Amino acid sequence: MVAKISSSNTLYAALAYNQIKVDEKRAKVIFSNKMIENVDGNFNIHTCLKSFEPYLLANRRTEKPVLHVSLNPDPKDCLSDEQLSEIAQIYMQKMGYGEQPYIVYKHEDIERRHIHIVSLRVDENGRKIDHNFEHRRSMTVCRDLEKQFCLVAAEGKQRREEVFLPKPVNPEEGDVKHRIGNVIRGVTNDYCFLSFKEYKALLSTFNVGVEEVRGEVKGKQYRGLIYSALNGRGEKAGASFNSSLFGKYAGMENIEKRIETSAEIIKNRKLKERCKKVISAAIRSENSRAGFEKMLEKQGISVLFRENDEGRIYGVTFIDHNQKCVFNGSRLGKEFSANIFNDKFNLKQDFQVIDEIAKNSESKSCQSSNPENPGLDFGGIFDLFSPDSPTGDDIAEQDLIRHTRKKKKRQRKI
Repeated sequence: MVAKISSSNTLYAALAYNQIKVDEKRAKVIFSNKMIENVDGNFNIHTCLKSFEPYLLANRRTEKPVLHVSLNPDPKDCLSDEQLSEIAQIYMQKMGYGEQPYIVYKHEDIERRHIHIVSLRVDENGRKIDHNFEHRRSMTVCRDLEKQFCLVAAEGKQRREEVFLPKPVNPEEGDVKHRIGNVIRGVTNDYCFLSFKEYKALLSTFNVGVEEVRGEVKGKQYRGLIYSALNGRGEKAGASFNSSLFGKYAGMENIEKRIETSAEIIKNRKLKERCKKVISAAIRSENSRAGFEKMLEKQGISVLFRENDEGRIYGVTFIDHNQKCVFNGSRLGKEFSANIFNDKFNLKQDFQVIDEIAKNSESKSCQSSNPENPGLDFGGIFDLFSPDSPTGDDIAEQDLIRHTRKKKKRQRKI
């Protein structure tokens, strides 16, 4: 079993995410602790907000007081609602949230049934509950629960994939809007990025596209975001969705705030260093693009190359899923810029250049020939045996040398 823990400053978004699935009969509430219930025994967002309100009003300085946990047993584990409820209670108790108000939802919208827990990180006095070494403690609790309930043990690779990576959107599976929302929420809460382009590149790895739109309404300028699903070729597939349909976390204002906080996080945690070290090692050891990408993938780093119609690489972005950060190549340093990778991997272009030079050289060597009477072109005949006169191959070689020198000069300027 694996657990994913996230925190935010918007309680409504966490509750709405689960309540929408309840309304659509794809989830249900299986347990609650210190929560207000309706007369009919059901829960809605309004009553849930009332349950959490005193704690939020007492909050002193905690910027992200909302706790959202998902517990994911292996698909082979067949657990009843009572067992899942007990697992949730034990988990919250051992993590230090046992006396907090919380609500447990069982999700059945995908093959792997799992539970979501919504609670708060601040107690009734407004003090933040200790969260030191939270992820480490969570893994320990999960291992204990696996033994106690005889669950299938999560392998190391599975843990990394479940904890760090949202599920890519597949337009053919349907329910596209909610799947896109899941990706956006996971990305904006967990990953650090320093520009809108890096945010866009990050989403594309999960088959989600985003575009900025600008306009004017009643004399007021506005900026918004439009999201859509992408197919395997990176092309838009299906309808587009306004960011307002997902909540404030998907809007431009929140993305810009995340960019600001990301700069500080990346600097303080020195996230660039690990990424640069891994990429440098891959550059030195791999000469093929496929080998380079595969080596980085083993280290938890995705690489996205942007190419023009001629196949020239003009942009590169690295996504470190282990550290949850995104970097354009040039942001890491000149040695990671797009031109470097184009020169290293795009041999096809170099061969095209050589072919063009050879053709031009061949035409140069034939320009001195007389097309009407080649026998009268004495200069061409005698030049053919002259040691000081370059042949067509010599011209091609000289042109290639000049081209290579210019190319090296450009590389030094990069």
